[in-house]
Amino acid sequence: MKFIIQKDYLVQSVQDVMKAVSSRTTIPILTGIKIVATEEGVTLTGSDSDISIESFIPNEEEGKEIVDIQKPGSVVLPARFFSEIVKKLPKDVVELDVQSHFLTIIRSGKAEFNLNGLDAEEYPHLPQIEENNMFRLPTDLLKNMIRQTVFAVSTSETRPILTGVNWKVDGKELTCIATDSHRLALRKATIETGNEATYNVVIPGKSLSEFSKILDDSHELVDIVITENQVLFKTKHLLFFSRLLDGNYPDTSRLIPADSKTDVILNVKEFLQSIDRASLLAREGRNNVVKLSTLDEGIVEISSNSPEIGKVIEEVQSQSISGEELKISFSAKYMLDALKALEGTDIKINFTGAMRPFVIRTLEDDSMLQLILPVRTY
Repeated sequence: MKFIIQKDYLVQSVQDVMKAVSSRTTIPILTGIKIVATEEGVTLTGSDSDISIESFIPNEEEGKEIVDIQKPGSVVLPARFFSEIVKKLPKDVVELDVQSHFLTIIRSGKAEFNLNGLDAEEYPHLPQIEENNMFRLPTDLLKNMIRQTVFAVSTSETRPILTGVNWKVDGKELTCIATDSHRLALRKATIETGNEATYNVVIPGKSLSEFSKILDDSHELVDIVITENQVLFKTKHLLFFSRLLDGNYPDTSRLIPADSKTDVILNVKEFLQSIDRASLLAREGRNNVVKLSTLDEGIVEISSNSPEIGKVIEEVQSQSISGEELKISFSAKYMLDALKALEGTDIKINFTGAMRPFVIRTLEDDSMLQLILPVRTY
């Protein structure tokens, strides 16, 4: 194999596939990046057997030559060294030349590296996915949906299913739900689909986080294909495979209260900043608890008390408070996470009592909600 390639395209591709390469793997060849050169261009692949990423660099794009393939072929190169080398090469053009026994020469300007490669035939094959059932989402919307839910997945392996995000497709609607059993994030969106299929799958939170790092903020559509045990995200020159989590996701619909006893409407920014200030003292204790009380004339009191350090009280003017008086305590961190995920300037919080979960929504938009369980304080 031999080809000459524009360095910046190669660096970008290597960075993308590196997100799937793990240093701790039971299959030694997976610590490498597979490189395949064909008449059409160069394909790079990285995988840790849970996530696999394939990035394609075409020979030319919009009339500009990117790769000059002199001899098709394939090789697997050690990912850690290859990615560092490529980033630090001196010139804008890189030549890759694979000799016998997969010894690979990488040249750029006056620099020349020799790397010992491996046989690409030994590299595990990517899952073959039938693409008959597919739906589409704009890149920026998909990125937002991931950002607004993935933070709420569980980090503990005691219930592995909760480390993923539940994706439900029903007709033209996609619902994403994440919960760690102390809080819940939900986001809905309309999708473009050719058929009215229904799915209910759980995608590992880690996979979604890695995928969203690769996405840019464009309106281009991402094709999404779901099978029994894999999900495939396809963008223009990238394939991202992830395995799905086994098991049934708990039914979260009954967690979300239908009625409420106290409703508060607040400006997100002011509220977020006051919670942030209140958590300054709460952070030390392991509980990080902030207390919210409703007062007369639409005033909400935010307070926090750490006996060893001190206490803080702040009043925030709400736009309206209706219903019963309320005192409730909750984790400042959960509240901050939830507020940062919501879009819009004003939020409505529906409380159903001091010991019941409460729901935060934006006024403009009902496609999104955050639910938090309060903390018992005696």
